[in-house]
Amino acid sequence: MDDRKPISVLIFGAGAIGTYVGGSLALAGHRMVFVEQPSVATELREHGLRLDVSIDKHRRAPVPLIVPPGSFGVVSSLEEALQVGPFEVAIFAMKSFDTLTALEEVKPFVDRMPPILSLQNGVDNEPAIAAVLGPDRVIAGTVTCSIARRTAGDIVLEKARGIGIATGHPLSECLGIALNEASLNAHFYPRAADMKWSKLLANLPGGATAAIVDMSPAQVLAHPGLFELEMRAAHEALAVMEAQGIHPVDLPKIPVQAMALALRLPSGLARVVLTKVVGGGRGGKMPSFYIDLHAGRRQSEIGWLQGAVVRYGEKVGVPTPVNRLLTETLMAMVRGEVPIMEFSSQPEKLIGLLSRERNT
Repeated sequence: MDDRKPISVLIFGAGAIGTYVGGSLALAGHRMVFVEQPSVATELREHGLRLDVSIDKHRRAPVPLIVPPGSFGVVSSLEEALQVGPFEVAIFAMKSFDTLTALEEVKPFVDRMPPILSLQNGVDNEPAIAAVLGPDRVIAGTVTCSIARRTAGDIVLEKARGIGIATGHPLSECLGIALNEASLNAHFYPRAADMKWSKLLANLPGGATAAIVDMSPAQVLAHPGLFELEMRAAHEALAVMEAQGIHPVDLPKIPVQAMALALRLPSGLARVVLTKVVGGGRGGKMPSFYIDLHAGRRQSEIGWLQGAVVRYGEKVGVPTPVNRLLTETLMAMVRGEVPIMEFSSQPEKLIGLLSRERNT
């Protein structure tokens, strides 16, 4: 791939991240083809994309940027997409719980697939992609911006941060150049595991707990008992990282190393640092766990975040009771086994669950 010429990109998912990244690349002159559900594909073909990135001073776009219909491709199946290929790279921009479904669609076309850049949360997507395509055709990535989706193809950038790309793949440098040409602030990381686990660590505080107790992340961190719960969950994740030889690294405009250091400070100082990191990272919006739960979705990414801490903790012999509690409690709510309002504004009830488990 010539790093000075437009690239041809196949992007799975036109949600918040897919629209932001794909739309920005399209505006920079790169060829974009989205794979989406038929209803969403129809919306995009009719109305194009709308990117409100006015908060990003580097974009100098006081009004929403419009990517008109016809300036990008939209298909509703991978088979259809490959008929209009070839592509130099594909991007997974969907939720982590959709990865295995997407890979089932990929399997019949493995020989025709380009390398895949995963911009998803969690640490298990890249291994799943590598198991299907091979390790030489997967590139680890992460997005640290806060982006809200209004409707199909219509997003607003709530916090301008950037994108992380793991080095070591032949396409990494070219992708970084293309992303920076599109004003997406790409940064390179020599160790993919450090980058991905650092994003996981930054995602933990105030996420699952906010969804369970129906409180904002700021309220969660302000509550002494819940703050202690969050500290313990983050300590567990750090211990799992350390057992694997994985180190916290700063991500684009997210000071993960300061967050890791704050976990060793007295509670008052730690709360100040974590509140700044969590509040700044989320851009003031409720976490996706909360949004998915209250939208009635029967899936959640918690299995790829807190759940990953539990799974890897078991592998390396690190106990993770708090992350296990949060994972199991939220998933029970997602499945309808526990009422959504069971813990609403009742943090002591959640804290009590952990105390009872310790005593059994």
